[in-house]
Amino acid sequence: MPVRLILADDHVLVRQGLKSLLETEGFVIAAEAADGREAVRLARTENPDVAVLDISMPHFNGLSAALELSHAAPRVRLIVLTQHDEPQYVSEALRCGVRGYVLKNQAARDLVHAIRSVCRGEVYLSPGVASAIAETYSAAKAEAAALSVRERQVLQLIAEGDSTKRIAVRLGISAKTVESHRTKLMQKLDIHDTATLVRYAIRRGLTQP
Repeated sequence: MPVRLILADDHVLVRQGLKSLLETEGFVIAAEAADGREAVRLARTENPDVAVLDISMPHFNGLSAALELSHAAPRVRLIVLTQHDEPQYVSEALRCGVRGYVLKNQAARDLVHAIRSVCRGEVYLSPGVASAIAETYSAAKAEAAALSVRERQVLQLIAEGDSTKRIAVRLGISAKTVESHRTKLMQKLDIHDTATLVRYAIRRGLTQP
């Protein structure tokens, strides 16, 4: 049976290029998503073998989507496709359940290898991030504050400038619950103002500066 994939990237041209490349290699594109929230929904309904997620997407970025999928659809193998080779992004991706980390400038060469590797139960990292491996694992172990999936989603949306009311609408929860999540994540991170919270989200690769 051919490997079934979901492609998630907010740029249509990127998705089209990836689709052409992967179909040539015999993979089946089961669905495409333009943001992380749509990727999570499609992964639940389409039951793909692999989800290829861009990190920099609106609503839920690729890492937030990966974390939710690692709990909601653990059978799906997760690969992120990104321009970021910084250690904090690699660390965050692995903590979120990602099994493949591919740099966009090496995608044509590496993505097919990454898909086949994760389907065999292996971890695949583009050679361009190999030097970050040691720091990746030490950073992951040193992470003291383990945020829940929902807290991470709230954190990303706060960092993107959404109001409490807007976050509540996007996540389908009450404004009071949003405030509760904000309070808890600030306590866990020992952060006491929004500006510092945004800087933390940027450092951890949850949003873009």
